[in-house]
Order: sequence, then C-alpha cells, then structure tokens
Amino acid sequence: MSYVVLARKYRPRNFSEMVGQEHVVQALGNALQRQRLHHAYLFTGTRGVGKTTVSRILAKSLNCQGADGQGGITATPCGVCQACTDIDAGRFVDYTELDAASNRGVDEVQSLLEQAAYKPVQGRFKVFMIDEVHMLTGHAFNAMLKTLEEPPEYLKFVLATTDPQKVPVTVLSRCLQFNLRPMAPETVQQHLAHVLESEGVASDAQSLRLLSRAARGSMRDALSLTDQAIAFGAGALQEANVRQMLGSVDRSHVFRLVDALAQGDGRTVVEISDALRLHGLSAASTLEEMSAVLQRMAVHQAVGEMRTDDPDAAEIARLAAAMPADETQLLYSICLQGRAEIGLAPDEYAGLTMVLLRLLAFKPGAAQKKTLSDGEAGVLPQPTKTTKAAPPTATAPPGRVIPVVEPAQPVPSARPRVLSDVVSVPVRMQAEPVREAQAAASSATLVPTPEGDFWADVVQQLVAREAITALVRELALQAQLVARDVGHWMLRVERESLNQPSSRERLRAALHAAGHAVDLSVEVGTVTDSPARRNARAAAERQSAAEQQILNDPFVQSMMRDFGAKIVPGSIKPT
Repeated sequence: MSYVVLARKYRPRNFSEMVGQEHVVQALGNALQRQRLHHAYLFTGTRGVGKTTVSRILAKSLNCQGADGQGGITATPCGVCQACTDIDAGRFVDYTELDAASNRGVDEVQSLLEQAAYKPVQGRFKVFMIDEVHMLTGHAFNAMLKTLEEPPEYLKFVLATTDPQKVPVTVLSRCLQFNLRPMAPETVQQHLAHVLESEGVASDAQSLRLLSRAARGSMRDALSLTDQAIAFGAGALQEANVRQMLGSVDRSHVFRLVDALAQGDGRTVVEISDALRLHGLSAASTLEEMSAVLQRMAVHQAVGEMRTDDPDAAEIARLAAAMPADETQLLYSICLQGRAEIGLAPDEYAGLTMVLLRLLAFKPGAAQKKTLSDGEAGVLPQPTKTTKAAPPTATAPPGRVIPVVEPAQPVPSARPRVLSDVVSVPVRMQAEPVREAQAAASSATLVPTPEGDFWADVVQQLVAREAITALVRELALQAQLVARDVGHWMLRVERESLNQPSSRERLRAALHAAGHAVDLSVEVGTVTDSPARRNARAAAERQSAAEQQILNDPFVQSMMRDFGAKIVPGSIKPT
C-alpha cells in the first residue's frame, strides 16, 4: 500500500477533530443542531488552516444518513454511511469542488450553475464548493450573483479564499462569513505530538517547537515539515537535525548576540555574525529569532515572566535585567526593519552585519555625556534654582583661583590675552529659568548672553568656510555654549538626536582646525541662546522691516485707500 502523507492521513473527518478553530466549530455546530442553515458560507484564512476541511465536514453533516440509514442533519456525522465515505473519498455526486484558480472564467461558472437546476441524486443537499473564489473574473462573479442570492432550497454554496479583500462586496453580502485564524505555535506543537505518538515516531519537545514555529500558523505546513523531518532524521525527530533542516539559528547564538549588544561589545557581535556565516545559518532567521527573544524580554520587563515551562525563561529573564526597556524596544524595531533590508544588501550576511552594527550605533547609551574630572581643567558647577545664591566655584590648580562672572555682570576689561599665556579663563554659567513655565516659554524665545555672542561668531566662521556640514552644522547651530574653560567647552542642545558621538567628534575637529584646541561636552536641556535662534530673530526682524517698508509706501497706501487693494499674505520677502 502506498504511503499517505501526514497532512492527508490526519485530515479531520468531523468537527471534534478540528484543531484551533473552536469559534467556527461552535457556530456551525449550533446552526446544524438548530436547523438554522444559511444558503451560502464563506471561509477565509491563510493556507492550511482548514477551509476545505470545514467545507467537507459541513457537506457530510448536511447529507449524513447515519450508521443505520435513518439519520438526518447533524453536527456529528457518522463517517460510516455511504454519503460520508463518498465525500471523504471525493466521489459523492452531489458534492462538487471547483478550483477557481484554474477554472476562473464565466464558462466554467455557468457550467457549474447549470447543475443547480437538478435536485440531488444521492444526498439531501447539493453542495457547491468553490476554492480560491477570489480568482474568479468579474464576469464569472456576475454570472453567479443571482443564483448565490436565491438558490434552490436543496442547494448550498461554500466559498473559500485566502484573500477576502478581492471578493466583491456583492458576493460578501450574500454569504455568512467565517474567518479561520492562524494557529498558535503551542496548538500546532500539541497536535504534532499527538500525530507522532500515533505514528510511533520518537521526538523531543524542542524539535516539535521548531516545526510549530516554522509552520507560521498553518497545520498543513506543520505536517508537511514533519514528514520532511522524519525523512531527514531517518525516522526520528531530534532538535539538531530539525534545526539543520530548517536552517534555524540556535538560540544560544541569539542569546550571545543580545548579551553582546547589551554590553556594547562590537567585536563579539561581528565574531558571532562570522560564525553564523561559517555554519551556513540563515541571516533572516537570525533576525527573526532575535525579534522573538526581544519580544519575550519586553514582556518580562513590563509584567514579569508569565511562562515557567519554557526552558529559555531563565536566560530571557537574565537578558531582560541586563538591558533597559527602551533599548529593548529600539532593538526590536531595528530587527524588524532589518529583515526587510536583507534582500537589498550585496549578500545576506553583509546585511545582517550592518543591522547588528546599527543596533550598536543607535544604542541609547552610546551618546554618553562627557563630564570633567578633578584632574582636568576643573569641575563645572551646578546652576542653582534660587534667584540669589552664592556664586559657584570651580577647582583650579594649586595657588590659582578661577573667578566666576554672573551673566548680568560685565566682564572686566584687561589687556588682550593670548591663549598660550593663560592658565585659565573665567567660567561663565548661564542661569537656568526658575520655573517650569518660564522654561517652556523660553524655548521659543532668544535670551542673548555673552557666551552666545562668542559662540555665534565661531559658528558663523565655521559655516562660512564650510568646515561643518549636515548633522555637524545642525549640532553647532542648535547648541548653546553654557560654559567654557581653557581646554573645555560645554554645549547644550534640546534634542537627544543631535547628541551623537560622531557629530561631536567632527565638530571638535573643526574647532581644532579653526584654532580652538578644546574638548567638547554636550548635555540635553533647555536652550535659550543658540546661533539658530539668533538667525531666526534676524530673519524675523528683516521680514518685519520689509513689511513695514511696503505698508508705509505712499503708492501702496493710495492703492489700498482708493481701490481697496490688499497685500497677499506671505508675498513680501526681504532682499
């Protein structure tokens, strides 16, 4: 006897054998028991979730004669009467299946509908099952509309499709629609364990877990992969063989990758990527596994681990504790986007390496704020929140005191100083607003400071010489110089996205080339005086002056007075 594949051998014969579609089984079962039968049913869902199977079981329920030949419409077909066995064997004359993928024209549909004029020959109902109904042409749909709306009492339509969006609404409105859902991996794994136990095939839980996840919600795919795994493993299912057959990435590699990313260890990340290449493992599978692990980590960070039967639970908990929640969310998003980009890369491993390096480059902790140590130029004082406070002091080399000048006080005039003969210069701190409301209001205004004058001149020179461009120029324009010492300047920006290590380093190099040999630190906070704000105020003043010049022009005034002329808003531009 020839071998029957598992997907056909274990196709459900009645509603009780259906797996993962309880909502459909319950609705159809109650309708059959109460004899509230619709004339047209539409089953939707992805491949391998049971659309054709439900159609055949429904046909048996409508035509079952019972084991004694006295049965009627039932939700539990007997499976032994002539109607049940013939439908299972595909030779029941009153049950017709039409594959719309290959019979999509109006002629095929009309040929099917011609049979509707004749009563059932063998059964209680005629059942027309049209699979992949969305493939029918527009004329074919139109040809069946009238019969579909008012069929004879002995005729039932069953339509199945994987893409209900392509089915005309005129057809949808005439059908009772059921959506068969993709099956959960746990449901697929339990069913595979039952099938393999019936087949007498040895297996372990990890191999079944890999197969159930690879099926992506399709029971038919799961059974087909199981057939392949049995052949690959010579009659047994072991995790190593199944993983090799699927090209799946061992979770240990993924755990090492996530651990290295949490530690910011780029060398280990690249080494693991090279190891995956050597083993011939799928780059897309790597990112998929990483996404699954990061999703579990995010759940653990939010609500704690809810599954204790998972062997990876302990490792997931350890990684969740080692990585901040916001970083977990960022890595998850980049992994999802990276899977779509792998196909555009020169090769998939180059794409994988770039995605992993991007995970490192965009780590929230990568832009660490630099602070001055006691052994360097000094410790910057913290601004106070009171209106009157003792002026802060900064540490200096022995025997020297660095005076601090309040912003409102004029800077003492002295002979011109040369950077080479100055040990230290006064540190000026920009006072922060006292109230949060003032901080919100100041974000849209300009509060000029002496440090702002100096910084605006420096940035203007850099921009004029095109020494800074793109993100570096944006960082310089949007930053406020809040403090400067002989070898260190402190900048402040309002957006964390501007505070990138590469941008800071390029700005520092441009300052060095311009004669300012200083180190830079960038903090995030409220900015009240930046070159960009100064440029915006200057542009607003030029715009206001231009508008006033036009409005005060005698000719314009006469035109407005005598002819009702109006100035088009936005048409005045300063030159």
